[in-house]
Amino acid sequence: MTTTTATAGVLDIRAAEALPEEESQLQILARRFSRHRLAMVSLVVSLVIMLIALLAPVLAPYNPYEIDVSNTFAPLMAHSEVDSRIHYLGTDHLGRDILSRILFAARISLTAAFLSTLGSEIIGMIVGAISGYYRGWIDSVIMRFVEFMLTLPQLPLLLIISAILLQSPESIPIPGAVVQLMSWFMLIPPREAQLVIVVVSVLTAFGWLSTARLMRGMVLSLREQDFVEAARALGASDLRLIMRHMIPNALAPIIVDASLLLAGFVITESALSFLGFGIQDPTPTWGNMLNFAEAYMFEHPFLPLIPGTPIFICSLAFNFVGDGLRDALDPRLKL
Repeated sequence: MTTTTATAGVLDIRAAEALPEEESQLQILARRFSRHRLAMVSLVVSLVIMLIALLAPVLAPYNPYEIDVSNTFAPLMAHSEVDSRIHYLGTDHLGRDILSRILFAARISLTAAFLSTLGSEIIGMIVGAISGYYRGWIDSVIMRFVEFMLTLPQLPLLLIISAILLQSPESIPIPGAVVQLMSWFMLIPPREAQLVIVVVSVLTAFGWLSTARLMRGMVLSLREQDFVEAARALGASDLRLIMRHMIPNALAPIIVDASLLLAGFVITESALSFLGFGIQDPTPTWGNMLNFAEAYMFEHPFLPLIPGTPIFICSLAFNFVGDGLRDALDPRLKL
């Protein structure tokens, strides 16, 4: 009898060891996302673009600010008349190397888009969590304000606010350490870094609205869950409930929202710079490069294509990554 029991115990242990380990939520998400081929390709493209932006000072063949009026509008793969340098994508109206400016523009444009997305998500999560958790008059006031702001034409407002703030960015109280950090990372003068901070602030001021609505809906569904009630019964404060239980459990849709918001900010920042209400020349961005190229597009048709292509690819890739994440997080879809 004892031998039979021991044998059965050994078999149970071996059977348990033979069972596959249960996948974590992150592993399930990665497996489902990897089956979305378009999203995987877009993720690789996005990572390559971000790596190029980070390595712009290393990859850029020449100084993006160097002017050579004797070599303006050089064609693709043109050799400089002064020395043996090759301008792979030609030069602009001031003789500046376009490839170098495109690489530095990627660093600046993507930094502005990433910071705007980060700020919008943080503000939106906090405001939405407060609105959904407390409900009542607090929820009514916040949501009516959000709905009012969403009904306004955002691009004209962005243009007006940017035009006002960019007239004297030095008068805006921005901590010097923040300006110096931005100047160091983007390799631009402090005054140009102030312009970038102003543009990021303007984009963030409108970007958090949709995130707040999304977060509010998530918190409304989470606040009545058993684990929240248990934490409340154990004496957890409102701040702990929101920060420890609400926001972490709502991160999945927020991440999807962030990827889609990032794609939108790439286009919006480029639009502001293109229209002359964003980051200004000589600081290179895809938008202001497109602005200058547009003036000479009939004589040099390839010029608008050079900054326009990365804008198109970035926005498309970020959108496809967001779609892939959304599908991977949807349990109703079989991937």
